[in-house]
Amino acid sequence: MTLTILGTGNAVTTECYNTCFVLHESNQYFLVDGGGGSQILHQLKHAGIDWKKIKTIFVTHKHLDHITGIIWMIRMICQSMKQGEYEGEAVIYAHDEVTTLLQDFSEKLLQKKDTEFIGKRLHLIPVTDGESKEILNKKVTFFDIQSTKTKQFGFCMELGNGEKLTCCGDEPYHPCEEKYAKNSTWLLHEAFCMSSQAEIFHPYEKHHSTVKDACELAEKLHVKNLLLYHTEDKNIAHRKELYGNEGRNYFSGNLLIPDDLESFSILFSKNGKRES
Repeated sequence: MTLTILGTGNAVTTECYNTCFVLHESNQYFLVDGGGGSQILHQLKHAGIDWKKIKTIFVTHKHLDHITGIIWMIRMICQSMKQGEYEGEAVIYAHDEVTTLLQDFSEKLLQKKDTEFIGKRLHLIPVTDGESKEILNKKVTFFDIQSTKTKQFGFCMELGNGEKLTCCGDEPYHPCEEKYAKNSTWLLHEAFCMSSQAEIFHPYEKHHSTVKDACELAEKLHVKNLLLYHTEDKNIAHRKELYGNEGRNYFSGNLLIPDDLESFSILFSKNGKRES
């Protein structure tokens, strides 16, 4: 399995795309969130991913920097279906507020000819807290992260052999997530900025975490591989080094600070850490 990070930035970044990513295995693709606009198509192209091969999408919540790119995906998929260039069906999973909003957006923003396949071959499927689906031939369980801002879901994918990949969305960890996040082989978690720069970026006012917070959490939860995203972009030129230097003071596992379009192989050594 390959994890490709399409975007790493928070809602207002301009030097990188908004947070979204793709999981890929055996010629199947699972897109998580779409970022804030049509650049999702640019990111997929430059990641070497044919958007026409994406059949399964999950949207964590309705903020603009996550959902707007999905409208572009809906438009392109429906147009491609109409032209006979998209094989099979497509499914978009999300909680009910998001699926309702996507339906409404599509009807109001897209031409009728571009939406006639919604409900026929492109399916907007609401999921509930604790509900599981099979994606990439893996069991994926969706869960409510108990956001204080807007309803948001994360997910946990069972990779086999007791290993799992958990996405906690883009807000600080809530104790309700423990059964999914604890002992994760891979944990994807937001880190708005470094703790040393909290007075500059004010993460707590925006209900976000610092690098220190995310790393202390991962250590407590016995995570093997921690991937940080949804960051500020002022330090982007040296983000890997700066975030890594701070984070490794609090996390003893494998710490990853990706750039946009960076890919990782989900391969494991005997101790569960990522193989080089």
